[in-house]
Amino acid sequence: MAEIALLDGGLGQEINNRSRADTHPLWSVKVMFDAPDVVIDVHSDFIEAGARVICLNTYTATPTRMERHGLGDRFEEAHVTAARLATTAIAHAGTNTGHTAGPVQIAGCIPPLVASYVSDVSRNYAQSLIEYRQIVDQQKDSVDLFLIETMSNIDEASAALDAVRETGKPVYVGLTISDDLSNTLRSGENLEDVLTVLLPRKPDGIFLNCSSPEAITRAMPLLAGTGVRFGGYANGFTSIDSLKPGGIVDVLEVRKDMTPEAYADYVLHWIDIGATIVGGCCEVGPDHIRYLANRLAASGHIISNLG
Repeated sequence: MAEIALLDGGLGQEINNRSRADTHPLWSVKVMFDAPDVVIDVHSDFIEAGARVICLNTYTATPTRMERHGLGDRFEEAHVTAARLATTAIAHAGTNTGHTAGPVQIAGCIPPLVASYVSDVSRNYAQSLIEYRQIVDQQKDSVDLFLIETMSNIDEASAALDAVRETGKPVYVGLTISDDLSNTLRSGENLEDVLTVLLPRKPDGIFLNCSSPEAITRAMPLLAGTGVRFGGYANGFTSIDSLKPGGIVDVLEVRKDMTPEAYADYVLHWIDIGATIVGGCCEVGPDHIRYLANRLAASGHIISNLG
């Protein structure tokens, strides 16, 4: 059977769900400043559930977003703190899950610069490259690899990939696709066209994330033909349409049918197609990852990191 890299789940959303504070537009980054132990606990729970790759809690820690919400002077602090908390969680977490291989890796988080899902507000390639270089520079000495996540358009994905490639560290590109099963990015750009642009830049892998599991299932065969490692991790929202730039995630509704069992069924199907990078996005918590790890082990797969 295959060796499967098992990532963590929806880090920011899980942190938000455990926080007692009002939701902030910078969501889990604000919680990290005010209640860092919550972040350590969430990281630790994902590790103990079986994840071999955990992502820095910096999804909204971009210069643009932090400036917009009055925390621009804490940009460097956010990245330093996120790295420290991830390292602390690995040291504290029990890792004897019985079916894992390899140490836990820390992944740098390279997110959309302005907003999730809404490609119209994105920077152009040149502007994005400048800002991504700032983020990469903050993270490169603290991480084993980089996950570029939730890219909704070609320009932003290309700039993020080019910025990370300058470090020489492994980099995996995640694209968010429309939930209408059209195999297009949120920008409307055709997924096949996007892959044609990104693959010559030689990412170590491609994945689909923060989209419905149904949309990811529909598009997964297109990744199977790329010749690079591929996979996916879905969100558990009914729809993302109501989340606007600068808004808070409380406006989004959680799917009641996205049980650990149901989510694992989707993921095992992706693996049947050839996926070897899996995990979870928003509203996929430690219970989902634990159940998935057990299903993978029961199927004879080896759970590993991205080494």
